[in-house]
Amino acid sequence: MKSGLFNSVAVSPENKNWKNCIQRLDDLYQKKDEIRSDFERDYNRILHCTAYRRLKHKTQVFYATRNDHICTRIEHVNHVTSVSYTISKFLGLNTELTQAIAIGHDLGHAPFGHSGERIINNIALKETNTNFWHEQNGLRIIDSIELLEDEEGNLKNLNLTYAVRDGIVSHCGEVNENSIFPRLENIHLYKINTPNEFQPYTWEACVVKIADKISYLGRDIEDAYNLNILNSNQIDELKKIAGNDLKKINNTILIHKFITDLCANSSPENGICLSDEMLAMINGIKAYNYKNIYKHKRLINYFKYAELVIDTIFYTLSDLFNSEKTIEQLKKEKQSFPVLSKSFVEWLQKYTIKENTKNSEYSKRILYNLNDINDYKLAIIDFISSLTDFAVINIFKELTSF
Repeated sequence: MKSGLFNSVAVSPENKNWKNCIQRLDDLYQKKDEIRSDFERDYNRILHCTAYRRLKHKTQVFYATRNDHICTRIEHVNHVTSVSYTISKFLGLNTELTQAIAIGHDLGHAPFGHSGERIINNIALKETNTNFWHEQNGLRIIDSIELLEDEEGNLKNLNLTYAVRDGIVSHCGEVNENSIFPRLENIHLYKINTPNEFQPYTWEACVVKIADKISYLGRDIEDAYNLNILNSNQIDELKKIAGNDLKKINNTILIHKFITDLCANSSPENGICLSDEMLAMINGIKAYNYKNIYKHKRLINYFKYAELVIDTIFYTLSDLFNSEKTIEQLKKEKQSFPVLSKSFVEWLQKYTIKENTKNSEYSKRILYNLNDINDYKLAIIDFISSLTDFAVINIFKELTSF
C-alpha cells in the first residue's frame, strides 16, 4: 500500500476550499498565546461541552446499560475518532479535522439511541410538522444550544468551523454505497433536509462517514454475545459471512481488516472505498446485525418502554403551556415533579430570556418565543433529546410515582 495519496486534496491552507472550511458563523475570540489550529480548537470546544459528556450515558444499542463493559455512545464516538485518525493519517488527510468531526458526530443523538430518535421524530411530525434526525439535531446543538464560557465569563455558542459542522450534519453512515467523493458545493447546511441527501464537503468528512460504520458493527456483535443476545449457532452463521480465513471474529480483527482494505483501495480517483469483497462483507454483517441484534425481541420490548417514557414526558410538559405564563405554570408543579419542573424551567430560561435580565451572561441566539405553542413544543423536543437514558427514566419514575 502506498501512503499519502490524498496529500494534494487534504484540507490545508493550500487547498482552494481552505477559507470556506475554516469559516465560522461569528468571529471566535483569539488568545495572544494560542498554539492550536482552527480544527484543534473545534476538537477542544466539543470535548469540553456538556453534550459530549452526556454521551457516556446515552444508548449505543443496549438501553440504559449498567454493565460497565457494554458500549455506550461515548465509547462508539471514541472508536470512530480512532478509526478516522488511522485512515486519514495513512491517506495524507488532515487528522485534526477528522478528529474534530468524529468526536462531535453523534452529539445530536437522543436518549435510547436510534429508537429514541424514531420516537421523537414521530412526535415532531405530529406536533410541529417537522422532522427530527440526529445529524441535523447535532448541527442545531453545536450552533445554537451548547454554550462555553469565554475569558470574560460570557457563555457563547461553540461557533465551530464550516468543515466540522458539515462533517457532523452529513456523516450518515447508514447507507450501502461505496466510492464516496466529497461534494463540490459550499452549501448552506440548514438546506440539508434528510440524512444522506448530500455527501460531505471534505475528504476528511468522507472518512468519518465510513469510519462510523466500520466502528460499530463488530462492537455491537461483541456486546450482543456478552449479553446472550447471540447464540453459538448465530456466531457460526456470522463466520460464513465474514469468510473462512478468519479463525476468530472480534471487533479488533474486523476493524483492522476493514481499515487496511480501505487504505489499499482508496484514492482521489477511486474515492474513499473498500474492495468489492470487503464491501459485500460489511453489508453482509450489517444485515446480520439487523436480523439478529437490532430487531431482537428484547430490544423491541424496550422500544415500547422507551416510547412510553418519552411520550409521557413530552405530553406532560406540553399540557402545561400557558403562553407568557408558562414558566410560572411550570414552577407551580415543583411539588408534584420537582426534578422535571426545575430542569425544564432552567432550560427555558437559558434560551428564552433576553440578555438584559438576570441571565445576562448568556451571549447567544434566543431560540424560543413562549407566546408560540410550536416554539414551546420545539423547546420540549430539544430538552428531551439532550437528556441521557438515566435522566429520562428518572423523570418518568418521578411522573409515575406517588
